[in-house]
Amino acid sequence: NLPREAAIGVDPWCVSVDTAQRWERAFAKNQQKLIQTSSNLVDEVWKNQPPAETNPVIVHPLEFAGRSVAEKLKDLREKLAIERARGIIITALDEVAWLYNIRGSDVSYCPVVHAFAIVTLNSAFLYVDKRKVSSKVSSSVQENGIEVREYGAVSSDVALLASNQLDKDTGLSSGRNDVCETGTCEAEENNNDLIWVDPASCCYALFSKLDAKKMLLQQSPLALAKALKNPVELDGLRNAHIRDGAAVVQYLVWLDKQMQEIYGASGYFLEGKGASKKRSETMKLTEVTASDKLEGFRATKEHFRGLSFPTISSVGPNAAVIHYSPQPETCAELDPDSIYLFDSGAQYLDGTTDITRTVHFGKPSEHEKACYTSVLKGHIALGNARFPNGTNGHALDILARIPLWRYGLDYRHGTGHGIGSYLNVHEGPHLISFRPQARNVPLQASMTVTDDGAFTDSIWKFHFPEPGYYADGNFGIRLENVLVIKEADTEFNFGDKGYLSFEHITWAPYQIKLIDLSLLTPEEIEWLNTYHSKCREILAPSMDKNELGWLKKATEPVSA
Repeated sequence: NLPREAAIGVDPWCVSVDTAQRWERAFAKNQQKLIQTSSNLVDEVWKNQPPAETNPVIVHPLEFAGRSVAEKLKDLREKLAIERARGIIITALDEVAWLYNIRGSDVSYCPVVHAFAIVTLNSAFLYVDKRKVSSKVSSSVQENGIEVREYGAVSSDVALLASNQLDKDTGLSSGRNDVCETGTCEAEENNNDLIWVDPASCCYALFSKLDAKKMLLQQSPLALAKALKNPVELDGLRNAHIRDGAAVVQYLVWLDKQMQEIYGASGYFLEGKGASKKRSETMKLTEVTASDKLEGFRATKEHFRGLSFPTISSVGPNAAVIHYSPQPETCAELDPDSIYLFDSGAQYLDGTTDITRTVHFGKPSEHEKACYTSVLKGHIALGNARFPNGTNGHALDILARIPLWRYGLDYRHGTGHGIGSYLNVHEGPHLISFRPQARNVPLQASMTVTDDGAFTDSIWKFHFPEPGYYADGNFGIRLENVLVIKEADTEFNFGDKGYLSFEHITWAPYQIKLIDLSLLTPEEIEWLNTYHSKCREILAPSMDKNELGWLKKATEPVSA
């Protein structure tokens, strides 16, 4: 909309390389230019801006991390050498946290630290507000050969890196002997002259200080390394999901009782219209008060550190909004005659969780049952898949959609995402989706991925591993489990490729009264009964007598 040859200013610290270059190409069509502003204009006019918080940096213990910083740095430097790079700039906060085995609380719901990192063949740096770093943490970091520098020093240090002066500017040396066991360091230094930059996450400000001819613009090698969970991380994730599943079941037991007592609902197990029991205004449940109670159950669990994202607690029409965010002032009251969807998760020291369940405490309609069952069928189909090594998430995406396609329905978003190990609840680089980027990274053993499908009435939208359906303006359904990709034990091994399958690590029942059992195949019913049997077995030790009785009833075997 601007005239030809106009200049468009951006804060280069807030724009990625990919975004800036895409804008530059678009602007160039009108001979327009992208200009980097020297300051953030919002800061210029923001009066009474609060100071940045100084939340402490925490060392993530090896008992949860599973791999030492030294091991991770050695692997990273080997990748640098292979790509003929002498250094890498790391700007994704979860990558910095994972590489250096640190955590923090600078970003809501994500245990990361506002920080940058630079790693060369000889040195490693952490750029962070030093007020956040205790003497104990500083000693731990320095023991791994990492020099802690002030957050703002990253700009000048990237310029030094570009001129090959950064290593000469520090007395610390990290990992040289580990990487150069064959004595080839001098040759590597002479031959490796590229700086590795991830264009999707590196800010334009740091990119602009580098020589374009000596850059390796490529996805960070840490993205895949972080996604491939080690055995300790996998065990931690399994244990975290057991505790989390117990909290979800305890919440459902409590919610079932409240809906019956306050609203006269028939409850989780029986079908019937609410009795419209008269009650006082002090006795009511809202989307927010209910989700607060769920957080309270999680907070009692070992290693709990907070939620992994704002809980999506949604009733009726609100459940049709995929990323609905209830607010205390405007949220809806729970309704015994409407669908209730809750998508939630938590951060534990040993793992991150993400689960969605959809329930009804009154009498669901036949349409609601059909929708729920279709979502469940897709959920089961993807979770039961077996596929050869080298298969990407784009190829598997169809499995979640087929039950919907039979009705001429579909959904407009992706199907599954990776999940962090006490890190971000959404993690790449892999995903299960119809989008082209799902072809970029094959699924591999020891990755995690969600299985969530969803549905909204009138427009079907499916999000796996939370398969779902959303009936716009009416109701929404979503089911989501976290899966671990593992090697499959197949009778044959065509092409010697090796085959993969999924392991469910999320444990919470599916509501039987929302399922039209006549629509399930014998194999699907067998899967449902097996899953529910495992729920009973795994969660029973965490239940009191009343909760265990409820769980047994919720997981009773079914037949068509």
